Amino acid sequence: MQFHKALLLGSAVILSGSLLVVPGSRAEEEKTMIRKEGVESRNEKWAEQFPLQYNSWKETRNSERIDDMLEKKPQLAILWAGYGFAKDYNAPRGHYYALQDNINTLRTGAPTGPVNGPMPTACWSCKSPDVPRMMEKEGELEFFTGKWAKYGHEISNSIGCADCHDSQTGDIAISRPFLERGLEASGVKLDEISRNDMRSLVCAQCHSEYYFKKTDWVDRDGNRKVAKVVTFPWDNGLTAENMEEYYDALQFKDWTHKISRAPMLKAQHPGYEIYKTGIHARRDVSCADCHMPGRVDNGQVFTDHTIQNPLDNIENTCLSCHDQSEEEFRIVVEQKLQRKEQLMQIAMDNLAKAHLEAGKAWELGATEEEMADILQDIRHGQWRWDYSIASHASFFHAPEETLRLLALANETAQTARIKLVKVLARYGDAAYIAPDFSSKEKAQALAGVPLAKLVAEKKQFKATLVKEWEKQAVKNGILNMDSRKGMSDRSSYSD
Repeated sequence: MQFHKALLLGSAVILSGSLLVVPGSRAEEEKTMIRKEGVESRNEKWAEQFPLQYNSWKETRNSERIDDMLEKKPQLAILWAGYGFAKDYNAPRGHYYALQDNINTLRTGAPTGPVNGPMPTACWSCKSPDVPRMMEKEGELEFFTGKWAKYGHEISNSIGCADCHDSQTGDIAISRPFLERGLEASGVKLDEISRNDMRSLVCAQCHSEYYFKKTDWVDRDGNRKVAKVVTFPWDNGLTAENMEEYYDALQFKDWTHKISRAPMLKAQHPGYEIYKTGIHARRDVSCADCHMPGRVDNGQVFTDHTIQNPLDNIENTCLSCHDQSEEEFRIVVEQKLQRKEQLMQIAMDNLAKAHLEAGKAWELGATEEEMADILQDIRHGQWRWDYSIASHASFFHAPEETLRLLALANETAQTARIKLVKVLARYGDAAYIAPDFSSKEKAQALAGVPLAKLVAEKKQFKATLVKEWEKQAVKNGILNMDSRKGMSDRSSYSD
C-alpha cells in the first residue's frame, strides 16, 4: 500500500519543522544560523544552506500560464461591480509569481508616487518575506499606514523562505502577528500549538479570510495616524456563518455594490478555515503533508517546496494514504469538482441577476425601506458563495461544506429575486429581464469598468515607477535581479 511506503520514507528522515533532512547532512549541520539578527528576505540567501529546498521552490516559476477568470466566468464582473476584482482576476500561479502578479494586476492601480493609488499598504501583506522585515524595521502599525506604493521599493522578493521560517534557526515560525491575534481571538493558546499544527498555520498566515481594520494610533513623533491592519474575523469561530455574524455586528462592508447598492463582503481566501471543517483536518493531516511531500534527490530526502496542487504529484501525495489507483482517484475528484462547478454556476447566475434586478428597482424609484431586506439577502448570499469558492480547492479540502454553502448561497439569492419581482411589479416592470452578461466585455460594460484606460495606466506605471522601485531595491541590497532570471511578465491584458 502507498500508505506503508510513506511510513517507510518517513522512518528514514528527521523532521525538523517542515524541513526534512538526512542525519549528518550539510543542511542539518548548518541550518542553525541563516543570519545573526533580523529577517533574511532574500530567498537566494537561503539557498546557501538549503539548496534542495530552494531549487524545488524555484520550480513554481513553471506556472507561467494566465487563467483570466473574468473571461471564463463573466458573472464575476457583475458580482464585484464597484470593487477591484471586477477589473482583473486571474487564477493563482504559485509563490514564485505572487509578488509580480500583485504588481501587474489592475486591482493595485497605477500610482505615480508613494502617496497615491487605490490600495493600502496592507495589500503587500501576503506577497513577500520583505513584509515581516519591514514590520520588524518600522513597526506593524507604521507598516499598515499609507498607500500600497509607499513600499514599492522595499517589497522586492516573492513569497519564500522567511515567510514560514525563522531567519536565525531555520525552524518553521509564524511571521505575521495578525495570525497570532486571530488564533487568540478564536480561543487558541499560542503556547499549546503543536509542531504538526505549525505545518498548517504557516500557510494560514495568508490562506485565510481577513479584512483591513481601521486603527487609530500615534507615532513616536506624536502624529495621529490611521492604519488599515490585516485582521482575521475569528472572534465567533471559523465558519462562514460565524464570520458573517461578526461582520454584521460591526456593520462592516468591503464596498458598496455599484449596481445593486448592497453593502458587500469580499471573501479573500479562507483555505485554512474551510480545511478545518474537512476530513483531512479531523485526521490531523496538515497542509504540508499534501502540498509539500517528501522528495529524494541523489539519495537525500527533503521537503519538496514546489508548493502546488497535490494532483500534480498524486503518487507522492494523495496515494500515500488513499488505497486507490491513480485513475480511480482522479475520477472521484473530478466528480466532486463537477458538482461544485454546477452549483457554483447556478449561484453566480442568480446572484448576478439579483444585482441587476436590484439596480433596475432603484432606477424605477424603489425606496430604501423596500430594498433593505433584499440587499441583506444579496450580501449574505454572495458572502456564502464567495467564501465557499475563494479558497480555490475548497471542494477538495471539504466537499460537503463547500456544497452546503453553495446551496445556501443559491437559496438566498433566489429569495432576494422573489422579493425583487414584487418590488418591480409595484413599479410597473414585473417582466424585467436582466441584460446579457455572457462575456467579459458585456459584464464589465454593465459594471462600468473602463478597461482600456486601466490597462494604459498600468502599462505606464510598469514602465516608469516600477523600474525606479527595482533600481532602488538593487541599490539598497534588497533585490538581486539574477533571482528573477527566467521570470515571465505575463498578465491578463498583455497576452
